[in-house]
Amino acid sequence: MTEQEKKEFERLGADGKIDMTVAYANFWNWFSENEKSFWNVVKNKGNIEEDFFNKIAPKLKEVKEGIFYLTGMIDENTVDLILTADGNTLNIGFVEELVAAAPVIDGWLLRALKPPLVMDGTNISMNDCDFNTDNISFYANEYPQYPDEIDLVFVHHDLTEVNKKAIENGTYIFLDNYLGELDFLTNIDVLKIAGKDEAEKELIPMDKLKSYLNWRQKEFVEKYDNVRYTVENSFSIFEAELQSGNMLIAVIDVGLLNWDSKASHPWIAVLKFKYDGSNSNGMPQKHDYSLMDEIEDKIALDLKNEDGYLYVGRETAESVREVYFACRDFREPAKVFFNVQQLYSDDIEIEYEIYKDKYWQSFKRYMKQV
Repeated sequence: MTEQEKKEFERLGADGKIDMTVAYANFWNWFSENEKSFWNVVKNKGNIEEDFFNKIAPKLKEVKEGIFYLTGMIDENTVDLILTADGNTLNIGFVEELVAAAPVIDGWLLRALKPPLVMDGTNISMNDCDFNTDNISFYANEYPQYPDEIDLVFVHHDLTEVNKKAIENGTYIFLDNYLGELDFLTNIDVLKIAGKDEAEKELIPMDKLKSYLNWRQKEFVEKYDNVRYTVENSFSIFEAELQSGNMLIAVIDVGLLNWDSKASHPWIAVLKFKYDGSNSNGMPQKHDYSLMDEIEDKIALDLKNEDGYLYVGRETAESVREVYFACRDFREPAKVFFNVQQLYSDDIEIEYEIYKDKYWQSFKRYMKQV
């Protein structure tokens, strides 16, 4: 057994799932053994890149791909280490768990996800452009058919056609810092950046943004906190011939698509299987069917309706099967999908994504058929 195989075996729990607690413990054991030298490097402004970042990066990668870091002195004697998913929905839960598993280490403040910064009077400069609470404003778009959607337009007063790309990138970074990583990801559904001459409504000062989002979030929670889908499944089969001549077959819960409380489950989780359907009109072979059904059954045990994870259905075509869930939160499906991806990586190619879609517009093509 190779070292890598030993590591993967050690990460399997008694239930056959990847046990991330082992990876978390291994990381913090290593960190604790080296923290004094890291502390000295940050405190004394040494070669942080070589003596800290180049050492912590591969260790974090061993835990999971896509965990990043920020560091600096928060006071005379304390190093602030922030572990971040850089806004990636798939990794937020893992970062939170990793930091929650950290021991107390004297001289260190260990934090999960970039916190909100006090930006009043603070300026971020990028590509000869400034970003602050004075030159950025916002307003909200409201649509009767999507009453719970938070659709915001951020207006940078200095945006021109020449600097548009730089302003857009800088405004995203400003908002990430202003709201904090988690709130920026979860509290805004639709975001557009515009110039002052493009504004269609009265501009609201940036110092009102947090209170506006808090109000909308409180309103949303009060409306949907106890909402659960209780109607029995009503699946329909859809078939179509694609332009390529291959078949498309979908099994979709059309009753669920008619539900009037879709916004209570605003996260769409999509698991994608990739197989060889080149000799069968894009459809899977028998062994692929069996394997994908096995994996779906395993997922269904973890993502239950009563826990806030609704099985929407699946679509199979062009050598890809997509399995859809509508979810109250994104953390658990990210962990479940990662688990099956790791366990079945030698058997079938698996990809996944999770994104916010409060009114399930991703499934419009099936809603039209209902």
